[in-house]
Amino acid sequence: MEVLQDVGSEMTPTRPFSAVESAAQELQNCFETLTRSRQVSWQMSYRLLKSLGAGGQGVVYLADRINPHDLSFRLALKFYRPDVYPDVESYRKDMARIARVAMKLARPQQDRLLDVFNVVESGGVQVVPMEWVDGIDLAHLLRPHMLELVREQVDDDRWAHVNDVVVTHAKSQLRLQPGVASAILRDCLVGLASLHREGIVHADIKPGNVMIKRTGTCKLIDFGSAFHVDDLPLRPTWTPRYAAVEVLQGAVPTPVSDLASLGYVFVEMLSGEYSFAEAHAPEELIAAKRQLPDALTTLLPADVAKNRRLLRLVRRLIDPEPARRFPSAEAAELGTDGAAAFQKQLVMGDLSSEYANEIRLLLEKIG
Repeated sequence: MEVLQDVGSEMTPTRPFSAVESAAQELQNCFETLTRSRQVSWQMSYRLLKSLGAGGQGVVYLADRINPHDLSFRLALKFYRPDVYPDVESYRKDMARIARVAMKLARPQQDRLLDVFNVVESGGVQVVPMEWVDGIDLAHLLRPHMLELVREQVDDDRWAHVNDVVVTHAKSQLRLQPGVASAILRDCLVGLASLHREGIVHADIKPGNVMIKRTGTCKLIDFGSAFHVDDLPLRPTWTPRYAAVEVLQGAVPTPVSDLASLGYVFVEMLSGEYSFAEAHAPEELIAAKRQLPDALTTLLPADVAKNRRLLRLVRRLIDPEPARRFPSAEAAELGTDGAAAFQKQLVMGDLSSEYANEIRLLLEKIG
């Protein structure tokens, strides 16, 4: 390629571009075109590694996003199944609603919420790329065999410390010591407060939707049931065992029903008992949840049940009457009877610990 240079009235040939220079110029032209465009696009490929779980809404896969330079980025992909909808139009309508919620979730950038990266379609099937959390969900952490994995790897002194400060055997499950349980509760309340400020109700708080990271902190996950208060879902998808009384009676979930669900999870952490194990039908669950505030003193371990501040915290989360619960997640964490006040009591009594670090060390042993 030869370039002519205008000098005065004459056109003088200059040195031709080399192949290297031409390639560099072409690359620079591409850069300029991309950065000056109003819209850009490219193809993205993912390598599916394994299924992380499946439910009524779809299946989640661990995946690698394939990048240049033979690099990859690990994330999770949720594929929404269409066969639970009566027709294609219903699927598309609900997928549009879920996409709107997903994009609202991406705004707060709150560390206690799962990060949502995008919403894409493939062949009409909706897929949500999102953060993969390296850790274990709370439901798995409470299973009895988890503590046996720790026993195999620690000496007697460390074993005693784990049981006194972190987690110990109980009845049907493991139970977390109050300081650790309240630390997990506070992480969840921070996440819920951020959600509620965006006008979003999670609507399916349960142990399986609380991820314990290997750093020792927690994230709320699985927003398939979540909705904006002005954009209601087409069908209920929440879990009855952890749904608030009013939701079981037919009401639409609200921020304070999220608090009740989290309260049931908190009771499960403190008691070591699977929530409402004897109740199955909706009317049985409603009756059990109405009786729960009065049953706490016998359900919880004696050393926990005698702490009046802790009992007030639990009762204001799970009260069967929504108006008597904490008015918000912020109040449940930072208010007079909130979780922060209980942890302050532990500090003043020299009973506190670095709970995130204790959880991190526990997960190291679990593997």
